[in-house]
Amino acid sequence: MAFIIVIALIIYFINIAWTWKSLGEIEKIQKVIFIIVGLLILFIITLITFNISTKNVAYQHQGQTQLIRNVLVAIFTGINGVIIMPQFAKILEKAKNGDIEKNQIRNRIILWIIVLIICIIFECGYMESTQQGIVNIQHSLQNSNQNL
Repeated sequence: MAFIIVIALIIYFINIAWTWKSLGEIEKIQKVIFIIVGLLILFIITLITFNISTKNVAYQHQGQTQLIRNVLVAIFTGINGVIIMPQFAKILEKAKNGDIEKNQIRNRIILWIIVLIICIIFECGYMESTQQGIVNIQHSLQNSNQNL
């Protein structure tokens, strides 16, 4: 579990640093707000994705669901952040500087929302198979313990 926490922290550190740098000369408080709001939005989206992926998974105990949810949502929120947040930050920075036109801003945002939707579709399947794998491992461990 410690390994997973370290990996998640590294993912978040990379996400925050890359997003911060991508925001360019924007004020520090606005950078902090952008990062917090972005992570919160991605957390909610990832939590919804997890809940959708849990439909076909039968956990024996509610506590298992909570632990697995916390781990998967934390990791996938960070991964989604690394994919999406620096790109949105670059768009925001260019828009504030007047480097791109409104229609370019709209087109780039639409493109990255499509990328996010595609990621979420794949994540939903991946989260479901990961959860099912965990449940299968737990069942096989219980069966082997009963046979001893």
